[in-house]
Amino acid sequence: MKKLARKWRRTRREEDDDKFVLPTSDDVDSRPIDTQEQEEFVRSLEEAHAQQSRQWRSVFVVLLICYGAFLFYSIFQQFVSPWELRYHAYFMEDLKSWMVILAEWIAIMACCLSIVGLRDKKNDHRRWFWYSCVVGSALTSFWLYYLLRLPKFRWDAIWLPFGPLCGAGTCLYVDHLLEESSEEVKKLRNYMYAYKSR
Repeated sequence: MKKLARKWRRTRREEDDDKFVLPTSDDVDSRPIDTQEQEEFVRSLEEAHAQQSRQWRSVFVVLLICYGAFLFYSIFQQFVSPWELRYHAYFMEDLKSWMVILAEWIAIMACCLSIVGLRDKKNDHRRWFWYSCVVGSALTSFWLYYLLRLPKFRWDAIWLPFGPLCGAGTCLYVDHLLEESSEEVKKLRNYMYAYKSR
């Protein structure tokens, strides 16, 4: 058993050492690629990034539209038959019906600001996410104040204060990741041109 353990340790060490070995000139793929191949490779990365960026932005736009539609349904229910929805009924004694409706319209506005930020192609599109975060923070304060005033904290209504703020924060994070990967592709293109100028 000890022999087997020593042998296994030796083979593991040899495998780990192979991970840190630089490629030699005998490797098949070690030839440098020419200018046209570099250009095609970078262009394919740019196209792949643009497609993934459109795809992820569209996914989050659809999620925000669904959340906004749910809020619109919630407003409609509160208007037609006040306090029938359970998460509204918790606040029956502390809030007026119009205050709940107004708060949910403001939540829809926060969603719309995030959607504009996701669809905007300009350089200053992030300001829309920050506007949405400000609106979401105001709603968080409003709903948390009334949630904490309840005799028993209702965890099933926790989405009321944090829904719009989390939506805006998630969109800001996704946008940051997409911009970061776009910068990496731009750096690769700049390195390619720097290599050609030598």
